[in-house]
Amino acid sequence: MSETPGLAARLERWGTAFENAALVILLGAMMLLAVAQIVLRIFFSFGFVWADELVKLFVLWIALIASIAASRSNRHLRIDVLSHFVAEKYARIPRIIVDAFAAFMCGFLAWHSWRYVQLTIEFEDTVLSNFPAWIAYILLPLSFALMCYRFVLSCGSDLIRTFRPGEEEGSDA
Repeated sequence: MSETPGLAARLERWGTAFENAALVILLGAMMLLAVAQIVLRIFFSFGFVWADELVKLFVLWIALIASIAASRSNRHLRIDVLSHFVAEKYARIPRIIVDAFAAFMCGFLAWHSWRYVQLTIEFEDTVLSNFPAWIAYILLPLSFALMCYRFVLSCGSDLIRTFRPGEEEGSDA
């Protein structure tokens, strides 16, 4: 039973490392491709037909992976005026409501983006000059499902801390 927290911590570290590596690789590839495309067009009157679409996909993928990373570390966009004026235990209630709503919305988006991926499979849509579109868009439902999961965890931990005041974050009791 003591192995589970170690495994969970290890999986969390690997997930964090993967997210960070994916962001760096995608951003570097996007910048390299965009600059190469500009240089090719200006100096050689030539460019890759698929490059502009791939840069757009890179932007989408970077935004999704960055959103996953932001939800992991609770650094996503949040208008948090109330917590500056009330005690921490009272500021948790609106945070629980907001996290529950965010979890619901991410779950809703995961479901509908999965339906979209199914449609791209059914209609055999392609991107990048004949590459199956579902492969390019599969990150949509996966990322929204992972964000939903993280918001549920955040909401649950805030609920536990609110209704069990003796259990604070970081205690090993």
